[in-house]
Amino acid sequence: MEILSSKKITKPSASSTSQQFVDVAEVKDDVIVLKNGTLRGVLNVSAINYDLKSSQEQEAIINQYKNFLNSLDFPVQILINSRKINIEKYLDFIERKEKDQPSELLRFQISEYKNFIKHLVSVSNIMDKNFYIIVPFSSIENREKSFWDTLGTLFNPRKSIMDKRELFETCRNQLFQRLDHIIAGLSGIGLKMAPLKTKELIELLYNSYNSNVFNLTELEDTRNLDLK
Repeated sequence: MEILSSKKITKPSASSTSQQFVDVAEVKDDVIVLKNGTLRGVLNVSAINYDLKSSQEQEAIINQYKNFLNSLDFPVQILINSRKINIEKYLDFIERKEKDQPSELLRFQISEYKNFIKHLVSVSNIMDKNFYIIVPFSSIENREKSFWDTLGTLFNPRKSIMDKRELFETCRNQLFQRLDHIIAGLSGIGLKMAPLKTKELIELLYNSYNSNVFNLTELEDTRNLDLK
C-alpha cells in the first residue's frame, strides 16, 4: 500500500521545487489523487475512553473490532495526528473579556485565570490528537472494466484517472463503498466517523507536510494553496 509521504531522499537542486517530492497529485471531489493514479479517502474518527468501560464493554469492543478486521478485504491505514495546542486565540479572547469588565474584582479574577492558563501551558505538554482512517483504491481494482481496459490502465494508470471522468467517478464510488463499510463496521463500538471533504483533506495535507506549524491551520482559501 502506498503512503502519503515521499520516499525520495535525494537533495533537490536549486531550481527544483518541494512539490516534486510530494506524492499527492491533486485533491478533488472529496478524495486524494496520488501521482501514481490511486485514490485515497479519509475518515475522521472520534475517540472513546476504553479505560472507563466495564470489563464486559471492553470485551465487546475487542470482539467487535476483531470482527471488523476480519471483514476487510482491502488495506487501511490508521493515522494519529498529534499537535501541541496553540491557545493564543483563547488568551486574546480572555484579555478582551478582561478589558470589557466594569468590575475591578472581575478583572482581577480574569487576569489571575489568564496567568494560570499561561503557566499551565508552559509547564505541561498539552496535545491535541486527531484520528483518521485512510482507505485506498486503485483503478486496476475496478470490477466494471474489461480486460483490455485494465491492461491499458496498468501501463498508464494516472492518465486513465485524470483524463476519463467516467472512470474516476466509478473508482470514487467504489472507494466510498469501502468508507461506508468501515463506518458500518465500527459504529457498533461507539465511534463516530465522517469522510473528510475536499477543503478538510487539503487542510490535513497542508498541516501534515508543514510539520513546523505549531497547531492545525485552518485554510480560508484552498484554491491558492501551496503544499510545501
